[in-house]
Amino acid sequence: MTQCENSSDGYDIIGDIHGHADALERLLDQLGYELEDGSWQHRSRQAIFLGDFIDKGPQQKRVLEIVMPMVQEGHALAVMGNHEFNALAFHTPNGQGGWLRPHTKKNIEQHQAFLTEYQNPEELKPVLEFFWTLPLWIERQGLRVIHACWDEREFDTLKTERADQRLTLELLRKANIKGSKEYKAIELLLKGKELALPEGHEGFADNSNTRRFNIRVAWWDLNSTTYRKAYIGPERARGNIPDLSTGGRHRVPYEANETVLFLGHYWLTGDPQPLTANIACTDYSVTLEDGKLVAYRWSGEKELSKSNLVSVPGRL
Repeated sequence: MTQCENSSDGYDIIGDIHGHADALERLLDQLGYELEDGSWQHRSRQAIFLGDFIDKGPQQKRVLEIVMPMVQEGHALAVMGNHEFNALAFHTPNGQGGWLRPHTKKNIEQHQAFLTEYQNPEELKPVLEFFWTLPLWIERQGLRVIHACWDEREFDTLKTERADQRLTLELLRKANIKGSKEYKAIELLLKGKELALPEGHEGFADNSNTRRFNIRVAWWDLNSTTYRKAYIGPERARGNIPDLSTGGRHRVPYEANETVLFLGHYWLTGDPQPLTANIACTDYSVTLEDGKLVAYRWSGEKELSKSNLVSVPGRL
């Protein structure tokens, strides 16, 4: 399985799909892709998928039946999302009679939509093999793509393990040991920057009603200087986040003159628009009632434009 590296007219960077095949087909159709010989393709462009193909939605298998041929036949590129990483860990033995991602009630529930559709080991095997081929990030001339956070300091940590940006079994094992340098690197790159709330804070409930004491933060935002302003998550919880300075701890350096960067992961809502002049997120919560599946049509520009964002409703 290979990922083609060339696109004549540009790339269409598509956000987290989470088992919503109908929305994906609507978006591909709107972008001018056509289904030919079993694979969606464009005459002069390539798609780039930002990962998180699986979990949550009702059409896990159909999503992968669309995505996998596109990547394997060179009509698309793709990076790994945290849900593909978690799936590999969930299905990989730890050598001690268990699994790298323990089969706890919580972990099973988070992965249940995928497990329900892939009960047959012969159908599961090629999907997991496909996940192993996904790079953690992509860099082309004028373009960078990663699921959650671009931090070259953490790339240096992982390059000591794998030079071509893909997981190895050894790296997967190390990245599932809490506190290891590999664990910290993967957490940041695939799940984004998080800050612990100040000591004594009561925490908040996330979308799955799990109480959390860390907050996901807008690591790219120079203006969001407090915990409350930097917080990304269920809006109902924002008022419970302290309006105290982060001391800049929420930031990961990414300068305004750096290469344009595309992210998924962040469950944004509202009218799609770039995060900064050179960073855009195309995850707009496709699984929510009013969510969207979003793509950015990039054709080499160094400054991103709202007009290049294309979306379809997650549900009709």
